[in-house]
Amino acid sequence: MPVKIQDGLPAIRTLARENVFVMTEERALTQDIRPLRILVLNLMPTKITTETQLLRVLGNTPLQSEVVFLRTGSYQSKNACPQHLGDFYRTFDEVKGERWDGLIITGAPVEQMPFGQVSYWDELVRIFEWARTNVFSTFCICWAAQAALYYYYGIEKEPVDSKVFGVFEHQVKDNKNKLTRGFDDVFYAPHSRHTTIDTNAVEACRSIEVLADSPEVGLYLAASTDGRLVFATGHSEYDAGTLKKEYDRDVAAGLDIAVPQNYFQDDDPHKPVVVRWRAHANLLFSNWLNYCVYQETPYDLSELK
Repeated sequence: MPVKIQDGLPAIRTLARENVFVMTEERALTQDIRPLRILVLNLMPTKITTETQLLRVLGNTPLQSEVVFLRTGSYQSKNACPQHLGDFYRTFDEVKGERWDGLIITGAPVEQMPFGQVSYWDELVRIFEWARTNVFSTFCICWAAQAALYYYYGIEKEPVDSKVFGVFEHQVKDNKNKLTRGFDDVFYAPHSRHTTIDTNAVEACRSIEVLADSPEVGLYLAASTDGRLVFATGHSEYDAGTLKKEYDRDVAAGLDIAVPQNYFQDDDPHKPVVVRWRAHANLLFSNWLNYCVYQETPYDLSELK
């Protein structure tokens, strides 16, 4: 089934070339079905790229979903086109009176700042609190996962000696959990971050289950025991070339950046990228949509508690 998105969104052309089934609003009006209502708070500076990446994995499921993009009202992105934001994004004040099956909150390039110093932190706190009653399941990625663990459970992020940058091997801790259903015992996922979460601190919280981690980079996937909150510290949604763009950007800026690990063939940046995370990325988002959202959310969202 397709993902329903707003007419004219640039991602439509890219996804159509890849044979990812998307449905415009006009066509969706003829469908006698209630699509899952998914809100995406996009905090990444590369708005269009992130939109496409998330729509790609959300569109690769048998479930129809209606995706609406959300931007912060308290902070204006310096890298995004104002017209694009005006055409395709809503603010929290515009959606806070509505109920949603799912919410995805992306990463953000602010992880080295204390949470309280992030310019839109107060707004994000409002969204976290609102999501308790207006969203059935919330999926937080990278910095957003760290922020949610801090807000909901008081678990602090910690700095790392050097940037966690590359594609790392992870081990499934519970292959019977609905989110890891179908996962191999060992799988890969990209990371790009300067901070981490102590797995032991998460395991000590009885209302959270650690689902996957890495001996190299620690916690990757965790969820509340009821599936209403999902935390992924990496970026399984990333395209093949995303880490390369980050690496090339930092090299061009003269920054001291290491080659992303386990990413280029033979770890040589002049050789091709080896993609080894795509299948599990699709499976993770499919499992979330199916088991945490579709199978559990009420048909009438006014009944959401």
